[in-house]
Amino acid sequence: MSSKPPPAPPDDGAAALSAVLSEVREVDAEVASAEARRVRALARAGHLALDASAGLRASARAAELALREVASEIAAAECVSDRAVQGQIGRAMTLADDFPVTLDAWEAGALTRAHVRVIVDAGLPLPQERRAEFDVLAVATADGLSPGRLKARLAALAESLQSTTLTERHRRGRETRCVRVVTGEDGMSDLIATLPTVLAVGIYDRLVQQSAAIIDMRRDTPREGLRSPAGTAIAADAPGTAIAVDAPGAEGRTVGSGEPVEGTAAGHGSTATSAPAPDTRTADQVRADILADLLLTAAPDADPTRADDGPGVLGAIRARVQVVVPALTMLRPGDENSDPAALVGHGPIDADTARGLAEATPIPWDRVITHPVSGAVLRTDTYHRTAAIDRHLRARDRHCRWPGCTTPAVRCEVDHTHDHALGGPTDTRNLAHLCQRHHTQKQFTRWKARQVPGGVLEWTSPTGRVYTDEPQPYAPAVRFLPDELAPPPPPRPPSDRDNDREPAPF
Repeated sequence: MSSKPPPAPPDDGAAALSAVLSEVREVDAEVASAEARRVRALARAGHLALDASAGLRASARAAELALREVASEIAAAECVSDRAVQGQIGRAMTLADDFPVTLDAWEAGALTRAHVRVIVDAGLPLPQERRAEFDVLAVATADGLSPGRLKARLAALAESLQSTTLTERHRRGRETRCVRVVTGEDGMSDLIATLPTVLAVGIYDRLVQQSAAIIDMRRDTPREGLRSPAGTAIAADAPGTAIAVDAPGAEGRTVGSGEPVEGTAAGHGSTATSAPAPDTRTADQVRADILADLLLTAAPDADPTRADDGPGVLGAIRARVQVVVPALTMLRPGDENSDPAALVGHGPIDADTARGLAEATPIPWDRVITHPVSGAVLRTDTYHRTAAIDRHLRARDRHCRWPGCTTPAVRCEVDHTHDHALGGPTDTRNLAHLCQRHHTQKQFTRWKARQVPGGVLEWTSPTGRVYTDEPQPYAPAVRFLPDELAPPPPPRPPSDRDNDREPAPF
């Protein structure tokens, strides 16, 4: 008796994709190793230049000329700019001298160029004597994290190693705030504002919300919408302010109360005689138009008597920002470096700004209770009546739960990991934040998600590989370091009670 072999399963392309993925990973490792070896070679070239200038008069000018000489040699051989090569040599020396563990991990293929750049950028502001410790901890932290998520983690790590508090450095940093124009091409320029992070993120988030409202209205009602007295399609925003959507000739200008729109007869109730032109602006273009309108037509309301960031200025932000303020930071601001407050997705903020936000914000804010060692979220509570599930999810996830995505949770959608239509419960064990892009990808591609205890999401790719995304823990109150890296404890000032103590009986 013979039996036929079972038919082969249909090939859906997973095997071919898996082979391509393996090849990409192998090539990535080879490229990382080659890039790291080139960095080592450039660093050696820089040290050769410094050694050659050691016999000359010790001056920065002599060292710079020696580096320029070596850089010109390499640049001529590679047919590139000597200035570019000199900059590469300087960065290579910094990486090789101050971050040797990072360079080793890069050469071994454990890190990418993007990871290395994030580590170096976060570690450079540290004092020279603390960079070796940061180097070791940063490489350990980078395991399994995307560069975007690693950046936020390293910002908190770097703060814990600083010799001065974030409040002191932020006070100095505020002195650099400015606005400047960089002239570009084709009649365009870049308007650059250097601001405290909380203000910059708040401004951008408000622009995102306003542009989304305009684009949603355009999609839902492309020809009809809320009509102003002058016949202009508008989207309501702040009291006394409206944003033109389809006004001919207005190009989406924000018009104040009573301000005529070009192409209309203000004050006579006349209507447009021609059909409004469709609004085809991109989201970036809409945000740029709104920013220009707000700056050119709105009155400056910043309190000129204030010397800090709020609440006079902070109170004017109508934006969604997610701030985590550890209780110990609120109570002991002098110890803020060990567990700094954080603007989710952007890194630490000083305790004064965090305290000002907590006191001035008109919206409910949550208290997050975390484990003192692991940093895991234990529970959340609030003094306002909000949805307990949403509070827990915002505190647990903090950002989109697609591996590597850093979109803040306040701009994400809450998704049922197991579809509600298929019986998935509305429970924290079956809910997670996903940005619109990755929510769509979960719904309409072959990627599958499963949530396991602890809020851990397991993503299965079309090739069958499983990628795990764990909730990012909060900074633990206790850090463990190798004995050789642990700083000696500070001397304790003598106390009168010391003389009254008896020696221990053992």
